[in-house]
Order: sequence, then C-alpha cells, then structure tokens
Amino acid sequence: MKFGAIPVAQAKGAVLAHSTSAGDHRYRKGHRLGAEDIAILAASGLSEVVVAVLEPDDLGEDEAAEAIAASMRHRHVEVKPAATGRVNLHAREAGVFTVDAGLIDAINAIDPAITVATLAQHATVGKGQMVATVKIIPFAVAGHLVQQASGLCAFSEIFVVNAFVAKRVGMVQTVLPSVKASVLDKTSRLTEHRLARSGSRLTAERRTPHEVPAVAEAAKSLARDHDMVVIFGASALSDFDDVIPAAIRAAGGIVVRSGMPVDPGNLLVLGHIGNTAVIGAPGCARSPKENGFDWVLDRVMAGLEVTGADIAGMGVGGLLMEIPTRPQPRDLSAIPSVPKVHAVLLAAGRSSRMGGPNKLLALFEGKPLVRRAAERVLASKAESTVVVSGHQASRIREALAGLDIPLAHNADFASGLASSLKTGVSALPEDAAGALIVLGDMPEVLPADLDRLIEAFERAEGRAVVRASHDGKRGNPVILPRSLFSAVAHLEGDTGARHLIESEGVDVIDIELGAGAAIDVDTPEALETAGGVLQD
Repeated sequence: MKFGAIPVAQAKGAVLAHSTSAGDHRYRKGHRLGAEDIAILAASGLSEVVVAVLEPDDLGEDEAAEAIAASMRHRHVEVKPAATGRVNLHAREAGVFTVDAGLIDAINAIDPAITVATLAQHATVGKGQMVATVKIIPFAVAGHLVQQASGLCAFSEIFVVNAFVAKRVGMVQTVLPSVKASVLDKTSRLTEHRLARSGSRLTAERRTPHEVPAVAEAAKSLARDHDMVVIFGASALSDFDDVIPAAIRAAGGIVVRSGMPVDPGNLLVLGHIGNTAVIGAPGCARSPKENGFDWVLDRVMAGLEVTGADIAGMGVGGLLMEIPTRPQPRDLSAIPSVPKVHAVLLAAGRSSRMGGPNKLLALFEGKPLVRRAAERVLASKAESTVVVSGHQASRIREALAGLDIPLAHNADFASGLASSLKTGVSALPEDAAGALIVLGDMPEVLPADLDRLIEAFERAEGRAVVRASHDGKRGNPVILPRSLFSAVAHLEGDTGARHLIESEGVDVIDIELGAGAAIDVDTPEALETAGGVLQD
C-alpha cells in the first residue's frame, strides 16, 4: 500500500485518507473512490487528494479483519460484522474468559498493521460483552500477512468463554458472641447476589459455633446434596490448620490451598469434600467489593479447575484494593440509583432529499411528525427531553407549542449531524448516565420501544451502548453511555453515533424493536408510504 497525495485524475480505486468535501458532496475517510467520485472531485476544483493506493496483493481493512477473525477457533463467542477495519467479538454466554496469550502475541508480532486485543486472562464476562477485537490499523494490509495470521489460528483454540453453570450452594457461617446476627444476614444476602451472576442459588445455610467438629459436620452434610459449600468464619484464618481448613479435613475432604497472594482476599481456603468444592471465604467477602474470593468463585462456577499452583500464580495483578475492575454485587443497604437516561430529539436537518418541504412538519394523522415524535419521547421513561433545532427553527418551535420541552438551537446545523449531536448531548444535565438519541423522522417508534431500550440500559448499569435493531440489522434510536459523551464532542461533519460506536469499541446491546427501528422518511416516496402528507 502506498500513502500520500496524488492527482485526482489518478485516484480511481484509491482510498481516501481524510474526509473530503466537494460542493454538496462529503466523502468520509476510508471511502474508495470510483469514476463518478473522481468527476465530482475534479469539477469542484480539487487537483489532488491524499489517499492510500492498494497494491495487487493488498486486502482492504474490513476484508483483512474479517479473514483473520474467521480463521480463529473459539467457543461461546460471537463475531460481529467488520467496520472501519475492526471486527469485535462478544461473549454468547456469561462466564470466565480464557485466552492463549502466546497465540495472541504471535499474531501481534507479524506486523504492526495487524492487531488483536483481548480482555485479561480469567476475566469474568457477561453475556454480550466484548471480549476481543481484531483491528487493521492502515486502510489495507498485504494479503500474505493476513494469510500468516490466519495460519497461526488454524490449529489452536485462541480463546474461550467458559460458560457459567448454575449450581446449588450451601453456606456455613460460624458464630461467636462478638458477631452480630445482622452481619450474618447481610453476608447471606451479598453471597446470594454474588452467586446470581452465574445463575447459581444459595439453597441452604447452617450457623454453627466456631469449632472444628461443628463446622465439619455442617460442611459434610451440605456437601452431600450441593455442588459447592461456602464457609464464613467468625474469626479470621490465623494458621494453616485453623478451624476452616481443619474442618474440611475432619469432614473427609482435602485442602487444596490455604492463603492466596490477592489483596483483599489473602485468607481464602480452597478444598473439596468428595466432588463438592468448598471455599473458606476471607472476611473481605462480606463486602460487595471485588476480592480474591470472586476470582476463585467465578472460575469454579465456570467449570475451571483451580489448583494450588493457580492460586499461587495470582499475585501479579492481585493488588485489588484500589482497582475495581468489574461491576460488583450490591450492598443492599446502599443500592446505587438507577442510571438516568435523558433524551435528545434531533430535529435540525434540512430535509435536502425532500426537494424543499421540511419532512418534520409533514402531517401524520393531522399532527406534525416532529410533534408526534416529541410526544412519544415525553411519554417514555426518559427523565427529560431536549429538542435540537436548526433548519426552520421557528416553525419547529411552533409545531411543538404547548409541550413542556426545551429547545437547544444548533446554529451550525448545515455542517452535518455531528453538530446536532454535540448540541444535544451538551444540553443534558450533569446526572445524565445515558443519552437516548431519537431521530425526528422515525414515525413508527413508540414510547414502549423507547422504554425497552431504557430498561436494557438500566440492566447494563449504564455501561453499554443500547441500540434498536430489526431482523439483526442495526437501527435507531440508540442510547449512548456517559463514557462516550467526551467522544461526541470531537465528532465532525455528517458523522453520527454509528461511527462513534464502531470506532470506540464499546459494548453494544442490540434490542429487536421490529420494523419501526428501520423506518425513516428521507424521501417523498418513503414519507408517503409511511402515511405522511408533506406541507409547504
């Protein structure tokens, strides 16, 4: 691939290195120029463009990323379509992610143009979470390099989402006069929440004196009809033959490991009574914050063997005191508030393909389209709504008269969609965890549809993009999490949320809404088909 400025007349088949405007036409970075494009660029007065010229052996960025991703062997992983030279891979099931680090390193060593990034070894993942991404950095890469990467993947499994298997769990809590019943009750509730991420259930609990015989009897009894037993000691482990490890042995079991190089979590005990795993929980497991107990618990729930050597190898990365790396079980006494979603209704466009009339003022059942859209957003669960105006702002304001809805005017609306997104997102309150971006020209999106998107965003605790879809194809509306707000501020031209989602590598949850997610009215024909009547 050759990169640089060349005469426009010689640019057919080349890939634009930068977004380029030619009169009313705007070409995005990465666009492959055809004969018609060359004529338009030349007619606008451009004499040269900065492009990437592909060699005969080169593969385009999307094709190369798809080829490498398709060659990978994995389990419980879904491969998403390529976009902007990137293929994202997502977990089909909740579980624990394991990866062949040597194979990843070998692929990344082939050439800087080819990159593969993954989550950390043994990361706990939710269903739908992104676990890996294949990214081609330039616009194209030599085909023989892609073949080399694909060849490495042919004979070895590169990564796996080890799916959780729901288990029946019994719990023993030992009691001393200094331990309050409220502490024991809270520990039970938090343990139930920890187990919930794997679909497991706490089905029995025993409270015993902090003595070896009592703990051994309770653990042995629970092990007969449970897949796992968790023991919380009223007193911390102070010796490798203290009450919990001694009780496991007294019950006829074996102790795999006492103590672990993870902080918090140092005082964990792992053992087995027959085929039933037994975990002596460290005191920090009474807190919802991540600790070594989570690491061992999740691996066992995912069917992974955890050996003494495995635990001994957890020291690097095991300092967790200031590093919360994933959503934690909630402390029921202080459940955080539901993430707040505020809506942005985009109504600033020029309706250029309508030949003059403003489509947002078209009548649907006697009501302007923009008002119809606004009323539906106001009827949803969104905390508040702001309408972004631009083209014919006074007429949009008149169409919304009487509705309790503020307008944010985008004076730069002619520059493209990005300016309207920036105007809308910047107008949201500081407590907005997500921005529900609603297009004003989608007549079939209902309040119930918007509520489904908001509910999915709430279930994701405000950490994912939630996008409407129809028959597996992406659509609108979309909810952007606050983590993307700063990226919105850097968008330019006619770039919208779709480009942002694809380029930022955020987790995406698609919600099937039916045909309404794909129906917009960009042309007179589409508007008439949808039941609208244009107004002058």
